[in-house]
Amino acid sequence: MGWNGATAVVTGGASGIGKALSLAMAERGALVVVTDIDEGGAQAVAAACGPKALARKLDVRDAEAVRKVVEDAARLTGQLDYLFNNAGIGIGGEVQELTVAHWDRIVDINIRGVIHGVQAAYPLMVKQRSGHIVNTASLAGLGATPLLSPYSMSKHAVVGLSISLRAEAAALGVRVSALCP
Repeated sequence: MGWNGATAVVTGGASGIGKALSLAMAERGALVVVTDIDEGGAQAVAAACGPKALARKLDVRDAEAVRKVVEDAARLTGQLDYLFNNAGIGIGGEVQELTVAHWDRIVDINIRGVIHGVQAAYPLMVKQRSGHIVNTASLAGLGATPLLSPYSMSKHAVVGLSISLRAEAAALGVRVSALCP
């Protein structure tokens, strides 16, 4: 408690967009909890973020683990300002060659992972009447993407969730965005 900066949780923070988000939030003075299934990668990014960053191993497929990380972050500072639901994978190829396991994996990480983050963060943000949930989608979530059907489908779901929740959350002081690189 006594913290007067922002608190941010970033999933998929060990590389790419998640790493960039973590570094940007740290540069702005936020306490950043960098999470990733790659614990070593998360630790490296947290170290690069400076002394106000923590690393946590996190598999976004585990709803209870996501809830625990989000609640622990909020408990550290008394608030949760940002949740970046960024963890994701890409699966492509011709649909006729994909297995059910391919579809299950992308749904579990790209869709359920985002749902788990929203379920963990949104009630806290509603209670504090502030916060911002940023869900990483993709341009593939805005249009047709041949040979990337599983990825595109999952990112369409993230966009749909984000737009719907944004309308609901606005009156409660919570912002919701879909990032579509």
